[in-house]
Amino acid sequence: MQAPITEETAPAAATPQKIVGVRFMPVGKLYHFDATHLRDLRADDWVVVSTTRGKQLGQVASLEPPKHGAADGPFKLIERIATNRDLALKKYWETQEIEAMVIGRERAQALNLNLKIVKAEYTFDGARLSFLYSVEENVEVNVDPLRADLQSQFRAKVEMRLIGPRDAAKIIGGGGACGLTERCCSRFLTDFSPISVKMAKEQGLSLNPQEITGMCGRLRCCLLYEYEQYAEARKLLPKRNKEVGTPHGPGKVWDVLPLKDAVLVMVGETLHEVKREDLTPLAELEALQKKAEAPCSGAHGCSCGAHRKTGKKKREHKDQRGNRPSPAQ
Repeated sequence: MQAPITEETAPAAATPQKIVGVRFMPVGKLYHFDATHLRDLRADDWVVVSTTRGKQLGQVASLEPPKHGAADGPFKLIERIATNRDLALKKYWETQEIEAMVIGRERAQALNLNLKIVKAEYTFDGARLSFLYSVEENVEVNVDPLRADLQSQFRAKVEMRLIGPRDAAKIIGGGGACGLTERCCSRFLTDFSPISVKMAKEQGLSLNPQEITGMCGRLRCCLLYEYEQYAEARKLLPKRNKEVGTPHGPGKVWDVLPLKDAVLVMVGETLHEVKREDLTPLAELEALQKKAEAPCSGAHGCSCGAHRKTGKKKREHKDQRGNRPSPAQ
């Protein structure tokens, strides 16, 4: 006979999974980890986690679960909350990174390698040392001799990591091409989105490389900021050289002002700024007027639709008569 279930023998309810976002750099990408076993974890807490690059010390940046499609499980567990000793150890190895970077640059120059070491990174426990380097476009460099050379000079396991020009500019920092004292990528951009020349064209910007290229040598990230607003606004506005009607008379679109939801129209020899609601599409109105004035040419050439409506009514009337019972019935 089965024993009755009591409060003591009842199975405990499953604990909901708690996924948090962790950053390893102040303005870095968000990585998600499982913190279900750490119920008292708060934002800005430092935690120890295991990654593909060894043990890392990161800071909790978000207690919200990842957005749908942003990350896929299963998620690695956070090992523990960092102690004061862990934080002191991290600070110590950070002080050693500048010296390691200088040595790396000297050895790369001695080996006559066409690369630039941007940064040296220790894991918080000093077990691994990564040299982040960049190369010019379409240039291939064999870094194996450099890695072997550096390995003989450091106790930590040495790794060479190639990074792109945008990531290099983010790490180096400095002023932006637009005049800002701090580049957007170093200030608040946590990830890079694809940028194309089409975005500059959509916003009516000059395609001069000096004006749309950032300090990294790539298209400026800010080209993406207002691109969607421009694209949506242009869908509702007439294109250049299109003939439109305005309160000032008929004219031709000279330029489009998407963010103002307006266009510049040349009426005679004068430019007028006209809002979208005050515009009249002359070509469309003229086509409708011609269609309305065209005579009906019968069933096959009917353009007004009246013949089709009449035929439909006749068929409906015929169906109704066919459904009526005959006198013989």
